[in-house]
Amino acid sequence: MRIVLLGPQRRPTLEGVARSLGLSGPVATVTAGWQEREPDDAELSRVLGGRDVNLRLYQRWLDVRDRVPEYAAGAGRLDGVLAELQDLYLTRLDYALRAVYALQHREPGDGPRSQALAEAVAAVRELDATHLRRVNEARLEFFDRLRPHDQPVIAEYRAAASAVLADAAALVIAGGHVGVLAEVLHLFNVAAALNGAPVIAWSAGAMALTDRIVLFHDRAPQGPGHPEVYGSGLSLIRDVVLLPHARARLLLDDAPRMAVFARRFAPARCVPLEAGTRIDVSADGAWPAGIRTIEAA
Repeated sequence: MRIVLLGPQRRPTLEGVARSLGLSGPVATVTAGWQEREPDDAELSRVLGGRDVNLRLYQRWLDVRDRVPEYAAGAGRLDGVLAELQDLYLTRLDYALRAVYALQHREPGDGPRSQALAEAVAAVRELDATHLRRVNEARLEFFDRLRPHDQPVIAEYRAAASAVLADAAALVIAGGHVGVLAEVLHLFNVAAALNGAPVIAWSAGAMALTDRIVLFHDRAPQGPGHPEVYGSGLSLIRDVVLLPHARARLLLDDAPRMAVFARRFAPARCVPLEAGTRIDVSADGAWPAGIRTIEAA
């Protein structure tokens, strides 16, 4: 399917995108990342010409938590496991990246110094990959135990979402809380219900389409934090790390730091998504030429 990735929509470009795609018929929308503000989609509806049908995944997720004890209990246990995994990962990541930066800031030297830096980056890459695998294994175990298709409430909501998506001319996924978006998109099996129509997503909604979600904030009030692997989205696009609000959240002028970022996630593209950005990924997965990326050197 065709996927259109957009930057933040403070000055909406969605209307022009929808017009350029020649969409006819209803447009399914996901605003679950807005959480309690999920129903506040009047502006989105206006931009889409009133043809939108909100899948209401956040409201349905809350209802599942209330009405399916097995889900609520299992989700609580999973949250505990994931929190522990993240704490251990971040502790190890801090030491590993400190080693990388220490080696990187030494005076350029001979082969052994370059090799030491490469090995330090490789250790961070292995740590990232191991953490992502463990997170995905924990989530898979949760779903294996829950068997969502055997839970009537979840099955009902999956069927409702699937019915809307079957007739949709496009799926539009707004930004917001990327963790909530990934959770509800997986729970309600949205990827399996897609009918081949275009998917348009921005900010966290775009991140939720990838196979590796990376959280980042170099300009946090408490000081720069390490970019961290969070988990997997729908994996509709692979080998890409999407970076909404990159200019505001990353120290893009710090070339050594950005070089480490790019080397950590290579060969994936590290792609900033700024206001006004539009990237059309074709049905065969091809990206347009000239996409701005963060480079290793």
